[in-house]
Amino acid sequence: MSVTTQKSVETTEPPPGTRHLGIALIVIAFAQLMIVLDATIVNIALPRIQRDASQHLSQADQVQWVVTAYALALGSLLLLGGRLGDLFGRRKMFVLGVGIFSIASLLGGLAPTGTLLISARVLQGVGAALAQPAALALINTTFPVGKQRNRAMAVYAAMSGMGAAVGLILGGFLTQTLGWEWTFFINVPIGLAVAIAAPRVLVESEGHDGRLDIPGAVTATAGLFGIVYGLSHAGGHSWGDALSLVPLGLGLALLVVFVIVESRVQHPLLPLRIVADRTRGVSLFAMLIVGAGMFAMFFFLGLFLQQVLGYSPIKSGLAFLPFSAGIVIAAGIATNVVARIDPRWIAGFGGLLATFGMWGFTHLSVDSGYWSHLFPYIVIMSLGMGLVFIPLTLTATAGVRGDDAGAAASALNTMQQVGGAVGIAALTTVFTHAATAHGKVLGAAAAAKAKAAAAAGQTPTSAQVAAGKHQIALHVQTYASSHVYWVAAGMILIGALSLFAFLTVSHEHLQTDGNAAAHVG
Repeated sequence: MSVTTQKSVETTEPPPGTRHLGIALIVIAFAQLMIVLDATIVNIALPRIQRDASQHLSQADQVQWVVTAYALALGSLLLLGGRLGDLFGRRKMFVLGVGIFSIASLLGGLAPTGTLLISARVLQGVGAALAQPAALALINTTFPVGKQRNRAMAVYAAMSGMGAAVGLILGGFLTQTLGWEWTFFINVPIGLAVAIAAPRVLVESEGHDGRLDIPGAVTATAGLFGIVYGLSHAGGHSWGDALSLVPLGLGLALLVVFVIVESRVQHPLLPLRIVADRTRGVSLFAMLIVGAGMFAMFFFLGLFLQQVLGYSPIKSGLAFLPFSAGIVIAAGIATNVVARIDPRWIAGFGGLLATFGMWGFTHLSVDSGYWSHLFPYIVIMSLGMGLVFIPLTLTATAGVRGDDAGAAASALNTMQQVGGAVGIAALTTVFTHAATAHGKVLGAAAAAKAKAAAAAGQTPTSAQVAAGKHQIALHVQTYASSHVYWVAAGMILIGALSLFAFLTVSHEHLQTDGNAAAHVG
């Protein structure tokens, strides 16, 4: 498929009075926040969706597909979406993606059946896969190297980091006050406003002559689909399940084929020079493993708040509000120091801070209080994550060729998506094994106690038996969650150590990477 585009003129200094960088940043930031929060905003509404008889989502697997369908479409199509932006124009793909996302959100809220709701979630993922890599690449197109681009990258990374927390907060509020449909409807006015404003404040990227790598697109999309599907299925079922192993195996095999294809075609979907670069390779690995730990924290801590501590959906969402604030604070700090301190020290320290925050969650108990046991570690972890995300967003895209900007951005976003799937799947297995083992121990102890009581002529009432079982369930969940947090802390620590050891790019390079930046006209 031959692609020929007309090249736009890029300048380094626009005429006076034509800059609208602040508005451009708002447009990109709102689009990114909308896309990221949609990965979690529906989660908290799932019980209400399941209770809605008109949705015909009575089976747990069907309900889970409301979440999984979005992750599958987004994760598997990101590389293709990024390359389409490189070839056809990133602003064009950004507007198209946001438009598709908005229409899909409207259809999701109006969906009369479960099948149509899941289909709308797939369409949302398609739109997000077009818009998300274009949004990051447009920062390189719109903002000049140095302080302005660093600030824009910081805002973008902050939106990425806080999106999951905002999704939980907003999802809880909308579900409890207006109904689950509004977790979809909320995207429509925001998306339409972004789509209308984008052509007015963002310049189109320079087009490139080339071919769309069809074999690469097919193998990458199918391979990523297999991996994300297999991991998602393993998280809810078992690693030994055929529907976990077969897609994973096929997905990995297709990605091997993809690498072979990319090394031979003239216009690859993902030029191997992008991931072969040491700075980008380390950044992508760290984003993968740190992201895995962070998204698992949201998942398991959200369950703990509602199922163990008894929080309502709104209260559970608000519990994560300090995380959003911490990300914003850390983004500001990182933006101010990234021009003076090498990113390895900023991101590495942030990783250690996030590791300590995750370790704090290992001490939670069924009697834990929010302000004494949760709040301090939520803040610590959010500050650490903010210090990780901002430098990594810069290093993953610094020095990339102009015609590779979309591919580099999509690689970074793909690592975030796959990292979330890896974290949920792997740590769900940890949770299940720990819960099973501890449940047997507590069950045996309860049985022995009941036997001793019966021998003494003290037969418990049915209410006492039910209360005992409930307490056992709470202790089992808390115990298993603590194991999850230990492993997640280890993941983040590995990411931090890899940054200290291998991320050797200097802060001077990030300020003078040579990327031409066009400005808003």
